[in-house]
Amino acid sequence: MNTTYYLGIDVGTGSARAGIFDQNGNMAGSASFPIQMWKPATDHVEQSSDNIWRSCCDATRAALAKSGVNPADIKGVGFDATCSLVALDAADRPVSLSTTGKAAQNVIVWMDHRAIAQAGRINATRHPVLRYVGGVISPEMQTPKLLWLRENLPAAWKATARFFDLPDFLTYRATGSDTRSLCSVVCKWTYLGHKGPDGAGWDAGYFRKIGLGDLADESFRRIGQKVRPMGEPVGDGLSARAAKELGLVAGTPVGVSIIDAHAGGLGMLGARLGREKVTPATLNHRLALIGGTSTCHMAASEKPRFIHGIWGPYFSAMIPGLWLTEGGQSAVGALIDHIIQSHPASGPLMKEAKKAGKSIFDLLNDRLDAMAAAEKLPHPAALTRELHVLPYFHGNRSPRANPTLKGIISGLTLSATADDLARQYLATIQALAYGTRHIVEEMNRKGYRIDMLLACGGGTKNRVFMREHADITGCKLVLPKEPEAVLLGSAVLGAVAARGDGGLLAVMEKMNAAGKVIAPSRGRVAAYHDSKYAVFHRLHKDFLACRALMAKA
Repeated sequence: MNTTYYLGIDVGTGSARAGIFDQNGNMAGSASFPIQMWKPATDHVEQSSDNIWRSCCDATRAALAKSGVNPADIKGVGFDATCSLVALDAADRPVSLSTTGKAAQNVIVWMDHRAIAQAGRINATRHPVLRYVGGVISPEMQTPKLLWLRENLPAAWKATARFFDLPDFLTYRATGSDTRSLCSVVCKWTYLGHKGPDGAGWDAGYFRKIGLGDLADESFRRIGQKVRPMGEPVGDGLSARAAKELGLVAGTPVGVSIIDAHAGGLGMLGARLGREKVTPATLNHRLALIGGTSTCHMAASEKPRFIHGIWGPYFSAMIPGLWLTEGGQSAVGALIDHIIQSHPASGPLMKEAKKAGKSIFDLLNDRLDAMAAAEKLPHPAALTRELHVLPYFHGNRSPRANPTLKGIISGLTLSATADDLARQYLATIQALAYGTRHIVEEMNRKGYRIDMLLACGGGTKNRVFMREHADITGCKLVLPKEPEAVLLGSAVLGAVAARGDGGLLAVMEKMNAAGKVIAPSRGRVAAYHDSKYAVFHRLHKDFLACRALMAKA
């Protein structure tokens, strides 16, 4: 009997990846290809949809070659991607969204903050729709970006026949069917999923109020009239053209897409621990932490929970029938990299790590252990007793929901040694974990009972990152058996599409599995972090006080 396989394609900020999984969630092979990025101006970040699609095809063909799986044995395909804005004209050609006018640059990347002013004006309307994005819309979402485009590049605005969220562009390119995902349009376009599918959730009054009334006048043709739940089969499956480019079989079912972080939720939240059956009540205690350049925090509930500064509640935006609550930090992996690379000791340490066959993170982690032992500290976290970081170097996504905030490092000395870098590195990881603790606390105040973090992403390979997150949040931290949980989440969508009967939670439970469990430290470690967490909040207050003083200058 032939094994059944499913393909997951994940487009992150810097690469496109493909992973092939069997029906039990075991990976048979994977591959990754880079994607281009342009930064033509401050806060402008752009990509190319053609380049992204080519990288998806290259990664899929390479994954097939590595796995040895017959393309005919792949019974379903799922796509996830960053929530980036894509523009195509009536002939499906790229429309430039760049001030450079270059046609290839037709994607505004999720992290692009060019629309801060537009987001501010939208928030000033206090429209009821904003209640479903935590009360404050982010410049990372699509309506502020669309408004920026209409105001600053009117020719591109008029030339665009279809605006897509990147995950939905991928299914369109794969099938030729203009089907939008509830995940994408609910989370990033202000679609009200609880109002119904297929266009029923667009609020025409909101679009007219903020200056995008022409989209409403067109009955939302350019941003999606067919809106469906994740995993539902799209059109007639892979088109002949897309199948040839990917190296697959035409007609293979393709599931409605999902945002990349949300795919991580599908790849982890269904994992059984012991004999516990996964139900909506179980999910009330679980938070998916999906790490990378940024970090997302996903929780699901049976009832809507309105939490200021935390995105949602989003109906059916990750698991059909459940409400999604989404926290996040705009710079996590990016901030850790910045702290390391901008320090004078970074260059020599990079060379040392390469010579030793280690990552720079492993080298710094070992150094922290040695420093704590040499200083006879009660625990390694105490190395940062007088060094504190506010991690808002790219603003705060949640729960403060303020993209204009800036970072702080308090407690610097004239030292520029490797030990000094190690302390700054540790203090930065701790600051990011305090940010997660802040998000968890706000969720729990509104009815969640989160005491477990299921984590995936690059940070899970970093033992200090994991230890500090467990100790600081006080939550049990569970790593998935399959570390590529985002890829697995996409493959879950392929499996749901192949079934053709929904059943997403059942497929998750079958394909998800738990791995290593990290318990939080208590006692002196917890007390130390309680004090540091108070400093974390004080730094924010001090920053606002300084800003107020300078406003008078």
